[in-house]
Amino acid sequence: MIERLAIFGATGDLTARYLLPGLAALRTTDQLDDRFSLAAAGREDWDTEGFRQWASAQLDRHGAGYPAAARQAVVSAATYYRADVGDVPSVAEVIAGDAPVAAYLALPPAVFPLAVTTLHEAGLPPGSRIVLEKPFGVDLDSAAELNRLLADLLPEPAVFRVDHFLAMTTVQNVLGTRLANRMLEPIWNSTHIDRVDIVWDESLALEGRAGYYDGVGALKDMLQNHLLQLLCLVAMEPPISLGERDLRDRKLDVLRSVRPLTDSDAARHTRRGRYLAGRIGDREIPAYVDEDGVDPRHGTETFAEMELELDNWRWPGTTFRLRTGKGLGRDRKEVAVHFRPVPHLPFGHDGEAGPNVLRFGLEPETLSVELTGIGARVHTLSPLELTARLDPPELPAYGRLLLDVLNGNAALSIRGDEAEEAWRVVAPVLSAWSSGLVPLEEYAAGSDGPRPGTSARSAPEGAAG
Repeated sequence: MIERLAIFGATGDLTARYLLPGLAALRTTDQLDDRFSLAAAGREDWDTEGFRQWASAQLDRHGAGYPAAARQAVVSAATYYRADVGDVPSVAEVIAGDAPVAAYLALPPAVFPLAVTTLHEAGLPPGSRIVLEKPFGVDLDSAAELNRLLADLLPEPAVFRVDHFLAMTTVQNVLGTRLANRMLEPIWNSTHIDRVDIVWDESLALEGRAGYYDGVGALKDMLQNHLLQLLCLVAMEPPISLGERDLRDRKLDVLRSVRPLTDSDAARHTRRGRYLAGRIGDREIPAYVDEDGVDPRHGTETFAEMELELDNWRWPGTTFRLRTGKGLGRDRKEVAVHFRPVPHLPFGHDGEAGPNVLRFGLEPETLSVELTGIGARVHTLSPLELTARLDPPELPAYGRLLLDVLNGNAALSIRGDEAEEAWRVVAPVLSAWSSGLVPLEEYAAGSDGPRPGTSARSAPEGAAG
């Protein structure tokens, strides 16, 4: 186990909200001890005491559920370094020493090549690892170029392209439910499943993240990585094991089987939108273009949807719909598997007999089945829903992710060829959007999303997120 973690971008939102609480969770469960050290690198003119005060405040805010002793242990393990990822001497100071280090790049993807090159030139100790947050690159070409750079400098097992969605308990439960229940796997195919909805709808709006989000947008931020990973777990063939090679190979098979979208396909089967001013609960939400730090000329989308089909033996005729949006009226975060209707009902037309649906709730963590049963009246049908709330996980997603990095378990990280294949899936969509073939629709904050025919007049011709 590596006992040194260096976070580059340590004063940012990712560290505050997720990495520090993840470390506190590991300390709480005795999976970190007093030998662990945290090198926090940032551009702010702070000293170690200043960083520790900031980290303590962030843990009080985002990790209050962990014992005070565990939070304090994480804070006490930290040393702050003022460093620029393009400056070799300052980076060398962060990673100095003979013991291996896990270098976590909590940075914008555009600076990954510079940071990786600087770490190499600064002399990463043998046995070290580099962790890259999503998205991996900004398009297919940049992802391929970054993979070539990493391959020149590091062995593939030392590279962790992480996606915290894969460490969520409910995401892993998709595989558990599929593969550990004999009643499901025989019908897990297009003969019985009509469509699968993979949805991450948020009532949260921009929430001060314009510096990152306005240059990325919903498609790159969520669909290209997180939701495509969920697609892989839902649609993959059963792996021999959950080891890194077997799991990654089967996920890659899914991405390679995605039917490429033509321009006309993108126009028919993808949508993009942007929220207007509205009200969500007791919050008044300004229009996206009026949020602090947003440049309307970017034409960034806050809603993205695409329908995909897989060209393989298991899934002909099944539609996979991936959807995400910000500033919507309700949170809906789930994988919903919609089964085909039964071929014949001997009950006449009395009552309701909708298709069965299996729902994996991602937040909150639930599993539900929508069935049809006999109603109160004879020979009538009525819907029946069975729901189970899952036990809370021992570790949050980032706690599990950090533990895997420190232990060298790469099963839930993304291999280089898989990262490129995910960009190949969305490349035609990005091209169609940048060409203006898919209008940028509008929807009011607090609504269910855009309606057809609501293209944004303020978007410049050909702008895309």
